[in-house]
Amino acid sequence: MTEASAFIGLFLSAFLAATLIPAQSEIGLGYLVINTDYSMVLLVTVASLGNTAGATINWFIGRGVARSVVSPKKMKPSARYWTIINWYKKYGQWTLLLSWAPFIGDPITVIAGIFKVPLKTFFLIVALAKTSRYILIAIFAEKFTLGLQTGTAIVQ
Repeated sequence: MTEASAFIGLFLSAFLAATLIPAQSEIGLGYLVINTDYSMVLLVTVASLGNTAGATINWFIGRGVARSVVSPKKMKPSARYWTIINWYKKYGQWTLLLSWAPFIGDPITVIAGIFKVPLKTFFLIVALAKTSRYILIAIFAEKFTLGLQTGTAIVQ
């Protein structure tokens, strides 16, 4: 495996994992941290960019749904509808901090598009959440490797 193919594969894996397609990128990142000498910073950066780009596709899907299905012009919104909209505009964008989480993260990014979270805000919060997760995975993989090599505990 060449370095370029490893990084492209990691990016694609992370990208697909962030879309509604079920995929896992954490294992690929962990494998590359453990079995290669590639820069951990570069590995985390590539995985984070791919995962954030995939989540952005979900945001665009949500925007498309909002234009075609959830438009107040096409339906008769109730008072409850406007309560939900106003709550989400005030607090909902912070749910994007959970965009890294399995099962709920992908729908949260679609909902952000439906509720029209500004793309800049979306991108910053999602990038923070997803990069934090990849940093923790890379650190754990490195500690795991060191523990195997030295025979010591992973967490001290």
